[in-house]
Amino acid sequence: MPKIQLPTVKPKRRPWNKGPLIGQKRPLLLKQVWAIRARLELAGNLRDFALFNLATDSKLRDCDLVRLKVADLVSDDRVRERVSVIQSKTSRPVQFEVSESTRDSIWNWVYSPEMLGCAFLFPSRFHDRPHVSTRQYARLARDWVSAIDLDPSGYGTRFSFCSAIPWSIARCGISVSNLKTL
Repeated sequence: MPKIQLPTVKPKRRPWNKGPLIGQKRPLLLKQVWAIRARLELAGNLRDFALFNLATDSKLRDCDLVRLKVADLVSDDRVRERVSVIQSKTSRPVQFEVSESTRDSIWNWVYSPEMLGCAFLFPSRFHDRPHVSTRQYARLARDWVSAIDLDPSGYGTRFSFCSAIPWSIARCGISVSNLKTL
């Protein structure tokens, strides 16, 4: 019996997941973090500046970051130096330090006119949603990364891994040459 050859069918559309990078994203370098900070500060956007600073200091997942409340960070008319938050994914507490520049940016954001009467640290503009969505945060993160001429597909929303380590080492007074000998 002869075999019948059917014509090959070519897909008309490109698959939705062809091309994007998969796996772990690259961390930002310290100079890239400072470039984003400088742009946000010069732009005068208090919310984005506070959000980026807190993201680099806290190492929180984006769902936990956008869900922070003002009472989690601010008490007795000052921003706390140490904050403890229970993660939504693991239900375990995570503690992090808030740097002085981040405390200043959070203080300026919390006492701005847009924040009057808000329970969440980063409230949504829509009345039916209490805080900024994780999707909106991802859009903001993409805009921050593309503002310094980097490809946003190569970077995720968790900025702190590479950026916090050199900053912490420098704060402890350990030089890079001493670190290599350890």
